[in-house]
Amino acid sequence: MDLVLFDLDNTLLAGDSDFAWAQFLIGKGVLDREVQAARNVAFYEQYKDGTLDIFEFLDFQLAPLARHPRAELDAWHREFMTTSIMPMISTKSRALVDEHLARGALVAVVTATNSFVTGPIVREFGIPHLIATIPAQENGQFTGKPRGTPSFKAGKIERVDAWLESLGLHYGSFDSSWFYSDSHNDLPLMQRVRQPVAVDPDDTLRAHAESQGWPVISLR
Repeated sequence: MDLVLFDLDNTLLAGDSDFAWAQFLIGKGVLDREVQAARNVAFYEQYKDGTLDIFEFLDFQLAPLARHPRAELDAWHREFMTTSIMPMISTKSRALVDEHLARGALVAVVTATNSFVTGPIVREFGIPHLIATIPAQENGQFTGKPRGTPSFKAGKIERVDAWLESLGLHYGSFDSSWFYSDSHNDLPLMQRVRQPVAVDPDDTLRAHAESQGWPVISLR
């Protein structure tokens, strides 16, 4: 059996669900356009250039979840899936996921984006496991803070290791291990698997992949 891990944003998706969710809330008037749009773009640029402070970003990203009832958030997310996410899912990305699932691999998405945003997206792909940043809840309502280690950079290694341990497994349990990602932020986890694959990579990851002889593919 193989272990197959996928990053989500700009890897399986032809876009960034985190960025798109904030833009969706801005479009609905839930977030102030003048202030929040600029901050959303700034955080996204920091992510791309590797300077993002994940906790500062999570304060921004998770705050709206704490200000609205869960039922309202869920209704917004259903609309978000239809208008923003479905157009980001390509035939190639679905086919790649389906291929690994059909071969009996243990498949998971490993993403820095929080599990409220990403859970329905991962279920749309038919992927059974999600390792994401966890938005804390109390009595079914979000608190606006993360719980545990954010699934970002080296935090992805910690979270994947803990998940495998909870299943009584480790990397050596598998015939092979894969991680597909677009971002240089994921180099720590990519270097832990046997088969790292760069997907529509940023310039830094592309250069590293080419220097190491890693496969470079496109799902667009």
